[in-house]
Amino acid sequence: MALYVRRDRLPYTTGLDHAQIYPSSKLLSHITGVTVQPNKAIVGANAFAHEAGIHQDGVLKEASTYEIMTPETVGIVRNRMVLGKHSGRHAFRSRLEELGVLLGKESLDRAFEAFKALSDRKKDIYDEDLLVLVKGEQEDIKEVCALESIVVASGTQATPKATVVLRIDGEPVSGEAEGIGAIDATFKAIVAICQFKGTLAHFKINAVSGGTDAQGEVVVGISENGKTSRGIASDTDIIVAAARAFIHALNRLSSYRKPEEGI
Repeated sequence: MALYVRRDRLPYTTGLDHAQIYPSSKLLSHITGVTVQPNKAIVGANAFAHEAGIHQDGVLKEASTYEIMTPETVGIVRNRMVLGKHSGRHAFRSRLEELGVLLGKESLDRAFEAFKALSDRKKDIYDEDLLVLVKGEQEDIKEVCALESIVVASGTQATPKATVVLRIDGEPVSGEAEGIGAIDATFKAIVAICQFKGTLAHFKINAVSGGTDAQGEVVVGISENGKTSRGIASDTDIIVAAARAFIHALNRLSSYRKPEEGI
């Protein structure tokens, strides 16, 4: 970007598509589970944010006063059209394309159904919500195990308990467990069902967007017999997101196992 912004003094060119910088950063963040810090140049959340009144006034009058490049240059869409429960398939597909996400018909259909389900629980859908929503459609992993339902009881006067129903190879299997917290109980129930004998190596929670109705993104890393796997999932309910992330990691790990080892 230095070569592009200062091309008047640096007469060199590259074959880079600058508009793919931001979408690529988002994609890499979702793949690795490493969150981009807000103050990161160009792609950080604060890169084109202005809080000080004098900065806001300057940007409104002449953007180049404080922005030596436009957000659109690096692929940040400033279209403020809000997606919600009344948004149609065309608006949904168009926003994904603006974010650099291209899906086939079947993947788009599944993603749109997931979007409609999310919009029933969350009023406004932000770009970050869309990116985590469609991530699963961009990854080719056999879904041996899927979350069917989860019920959690927890509180200051009760021992946390989770009842989980998973669908393994199409058949429902249930299990329950107690833990020191709701997520701990949920994980123990899943471990009991899947007979997982490894260890939890990494657990991280990120807020996808702002507000109390924001999706929570959970990154889970697991290890078993020298093999490691990572799962990522999001939901407006952080416990559900944690369960799905754990299951995602298990599905990834199952691709490394021999058939006789089971899930």
